[in-house]
Amino acid sequence: MLTHLTTCLLVMLTPLTSLSSDCQADPTSTSCGCATSRDKNNAPGHQYTEEANLDNTEEQKFARTHSMVEVMGGTFTMGTDKPVFTADKEMPARPITLPSFMLDVYEVSNNEFGLFVSQTSYVTEAEKFGNSFVAEYFLSQETKNEISQAVASAPWWLPVSGADWRHPEGPDSNIQSRGDHPVVHVSWNDAVAYCDWSGKRLPTEEEWEMACRSGKEDRLFPWGNKWMPGGKFYANIWTGEFPKTNTGEDGWEGTNPVTEFPATKFGQKNMIGNVWEWTADWWTSAKVDKVKKGGSFMCHMDYCYRYRCAARSQNTPDSSAYNLGFRCAKNTGGV
Repeated sequence: MLTHLTTCLLVMLTPLTSLSSDCQADPTSTSCGCATSRDKNNAPGHQYTEEANLDNTEEQKFARTHSMVEVMGGTFTMGTDKPVFTADKEMPARPITLPSFMLDVYEVSNNEFGLFVSQTSYVTEAEKFGNSFVAEYFLSQETKNEISQAVASAPWWLPVSGADWRHPEGPDSNIQSRGDHPVVHVSWNDAVAYCDWSGKRLPTEEEWEMACRSGKEDRLFPWGNKWMPGGKFYANIWTGEFPKTNTGEDGWEGTNPVTEFPATKFGQKNMIGNVWEWTADWWTSAKVDKVKKGGSFMCHMDYCYRYRCAARSQNTPDSSAYNLGFRCAKNTGGV
């Protein structure tokens, strides 16, 4: 039986036990995956050898998506005076001045992360703990039959044994056709390890939001306030009735390739939607959770209207999930 759950107000069904978190329940909005700390002492994680982790990691040729562009320094307005989720501390709107920095054009893909793993034999925390969270909608019936736990405030989140970056929906899944999709089930610690290996770092929350806003003031999205300018989709979120039906109207039910959708004015793709992205910052001075930005393909206005530049959420640094990834940054003169 799994003994660790990584989402807010997680409940063991047998027996019924609550786990504490600094992410408080909001009856008007279900969390998008804020987490309690992992139970490291009792985790059922796999004990990987270097040989086991090198299995099936022969480098394959693929179109690289590790390029960066410079975000020019300056002053922008961060946050909003019209918060949707006050508990998330989206407010107030305030001026922030930053120096220039480099930011990945794309979210880190499975291909790019696989290259890192093949060269370092790195083992992610989801692999070590032996489980990660996946939305029920995307699971096979066989996988669901093996699960006896759920999230009290979000029953569509299920802890899946064997879910990790190579097996996004559990042991009976793979990423053979999703090499150019964003890597998921990566913790903050995993993301930092990758960025260090690549000579980069995670962006600060301020850097991330500056890039998301792309020079625009008082706007919801990187391109403006209208969700579908000209009737076209510019990002990947949940289309349909969450969590029951997903129409895939934007072209994707789950994640999309990191190269999909138009780039922002500053040159980045998928700054909102697709997957949540880790940032370098702590959520509060208590230093329990790390800030994540951008929302994901599981966000919907009626459930998780956090696919806005000002929106924010959090997870503990060792947490991982089906809709959580990252991109890297770099100082203009180095890391």
